[in-house]
Amino acid sequence: MSFTQLLFEETRYTWEKEKIHPFIAGIGNSTLPLKMFRYYMRQDYVFLIDFCRTISLAVVKANKLEDMGWFAKLLNETINTEMSLHVNFSKEFNISEEELKNTEPSPTTHAYTNHLIQTAFTGGVGEIASSILPCSWGYSEIGRMLSYSSPSIGQPLYSQWVEMYSSDEFRQLADWLITFIDNVALTSGKVEIDLMKKAFVLSTKYEYMFWDAAYKMETWQI
Repeated sequence: MSFTQLLFEETRYTWEKEKIHPFIAGIGNSTLPLKMFRYYMRQDYVFLIDFCRTISLAVVKANKLEDMGWFAKLLNETINTEMSLHVNFSKEFNISEEELKNTEPSPTTHAYTNHLIQTAFTGGVGEIASSILPCSWGYSEIGRMLSYSSPSIGQPLYSQWVEMYSSDEFRQLADWLITFIDNVALTSGKVEIDLMKKAFVLSTKYEYMFWDAAYKMETWQI
């Protein structure tokens, strides 16, 4: 069993809960209130900025030119494609770019992005890759799941979202990360393996919490 398969088995319960979360289910059956998705879109914009910062440090810390190229490709796809689509898509929800830029991170978004940035600054490239994999892998799995189980989503805006994350291009980037992490694990000692595992497990928990925060439209209590 590969290292990433072991990581998945260890976090399987969280992954399964994520897939049946009412926010995800609501996209699939078109019952999710638009106000919750608008909240999610704004928080996701904030998240993606620090996600890009995290990837940029993986480019710097990668040991091989080929790996630098792949992380650079992931960064380009995220910052120039996904975020551009995000801004344009948000307009369909009557969310202006200015509104996106002025969004205050929720407690969960703040905690999740701090985890990613801290990992990026202090960890090795395997640890960084492990911290971003749950997001990349999870979105690809959710997008594909919804495209299969709900091929005719009644809400056109949700259909566009599913189409983006179920794409072959998005899946290929997630698959590359999986292969990269498995290869790093083959030549890593116990300390690095434990750090990679810790980063993956924590990000997996934050992925679930991110959906849950959007469903609850989480705010700062003080």
